[in-house]
Amino acid sequence: MDFLRAHSVKMLSSASTGGEARRMAVQQDFNLVVINTPLQDEFGHELAADLTEKTSAGVVLVVKAELYESVSANVEETGVILAQKPINRVLLYQSMRVAAACSRRLESLRKENQKLQGKVHELQVVGRAKCALVQYRHLTEQEAHRFIEKQAMDQRTPRIEIAEDILHTYED
Repeated sequence: MDFLRAHSVKMLSSASTGGEARRMAVQQDFNLVVINTPLQDEFGHELAADLTEKTSAGVVLVVKAELYESVSANVEETGVILAQKPINRVLLYQSMRVAAACSRRLESLRKENQKLQGKVHELQVVGRAKCALVQYRHLTEQEAHRFIEKQAMDQRTPRIEIAEDILHTYED
């Protein structure tokens, strides 16, 4: 712990069992998780895989040298960073920095993915609204598009809100 504090790690938590670590991960977000195997209730590779799947935390799994290859086969597909014991401070610090960088990159990709999903949703709703205008108001697709754009500009509201209002009018 002193080593981590010396390297500007601000919030530290520790758990001695996999169950305790899982509960902590549900209650708060971690950027980085270091698992020193074995844990009291499990080895730790299942916990590492769970955390990489369910959180955006970077995960470093520290295992005995003789187990490194077999554990590596189990966790390398999940994105867990594996380090072998005995581990020196420099290697641990480097592993933690790589894991933290991976965590930041993953979070950035998740945010970008959410933004793109929002755009796709908006395009789908606007497309459905244009179809409703074509069907019920007998506009062309271009006229429907222009109608939605003009309403959004005139009312200073996003296109998706105009489209949703149109759908409520004609599809409810």
